[in-house]
This record gives sequence, structure tokens and C-alpha cells, in this order.
Amino acid sequence: MGEIAADTHLMKIGYVRVSDHDQTENLQLDALKQAGCDVIYSDHGVSGSITERKGLNDVLSLLQDGDTLLVWKIDRLGRSTAHLLLLLDDLRQRGVDFVAVTQGIDTTTAIGRMIFAQLAVFAEFEREQIRERTKAGMAAAKARGIHIGRPRKLTDQQIAYARALIAAKESTITAMAKKYGVAPQTLSRWVCLPDKI
Repeated sequence: MGEIAADTHLMKIGYVRVSDHDQTENLQLDALKQAGCDVIYSDHGVSGSITERKGLNDVLSLLQDGDTLLVWKIDRLGRSTAHLLLLLDDLRQRGVDFVAVTQGIDTTTAIGRMIFAQLAVFAEFEREQIRERTKAGMAAAKARGIHIGRPRKLTDQQIAYARALIAAKESTITAMAKKYGVAPQTLSRWVCLPDKI
């Protein structure tokens, strides 16, 4: 397992996952080998609810346009419907076919492609839901006074102190930026906009 065939174009790549260390992969491996997989990757003792998995990440980075990803059952990819939808839509957009060998899901067929297209609609809906939840969460955090985005490089006190010295002509933006270890442009953005603190 994990050995890549010499010709990596138009490959059948299998993925196996068992969530319990005591479970065996043999049933899945036998089915994928019989389906003609060139290479098979696995995650052993890893829950399907975990989206970041080494074996799965390796498979996804290997897959190319025209390849086919094969699994024993669709739930081997993951337990979360949202994660599955987004994952399958990513495969579709990359031109990668998908086969769940024991469930009759095969996007190399006309019916399979139709199912893939329907899944894409649901995946787009899920992406919209995620965007809306993210925007709502950011708005709620902002309303509570929580800073959104990258952490600020300067504190309110540093900005006020720099502003006072520069206004009194006791220092320059360049000198204060050097003192604080930031670019002059970063400091000037804050010093020149009094409503920023």
C-alpha cells in the first residue's frame, strides 16, 4: 500500500478507513483490489468525523484530472454530510471520478454524473450556509468589540504615544516605527487616522 505505479496518469486510487484500531481493513482492501485500484491509501484507527487525515490528504494531493477515487462505501470518506458534499464537489471540479464500489455510486456513468451534479448543488448551498454563518459570527464579534482579522501589531497605548510625540515634533513616523519594529506605512496608517483607537 502507498506504492505509486510508474504511470500516474488516469489512475484508479483507492482509499480505506477504519475507525477502530481493532478493526481490519481486509474487506475494504479486497473490494478495492478487485475493482482494479493501482494504489490504495489508508487511515487506520481514525474517525470519519476528523476531516484532516494523513491518508486522505495524500490521496487528495495525488489525484489528477481523469483519475478515479474508489472507496468501499461513501462513509469511508467521512461522517459529516457537509464535509462529504464539499469533498465530492471538489473532486468533480478537478475532473476526478468517484466510485463507492458496494453502493453503486459511479461517476464514470451517465447516472453517476447526474448524481454528482445534484451533489454539487447541495455543496454550493452548504458553502453559502458556511459563508452566512461566518459573516454573522464576525458581525456579532465586532458588535462585542472583538477585533476581527490579523492581530494588530501595535497596542492602543503605542499608537497614542507615537501620535503624541509625532504631533509635538519630538519624533518622526520612521523613528517610532523603528522603535516598535514595524514598517513606517503600518504606523502611519494608525497615527494619521485618529478614529482608529
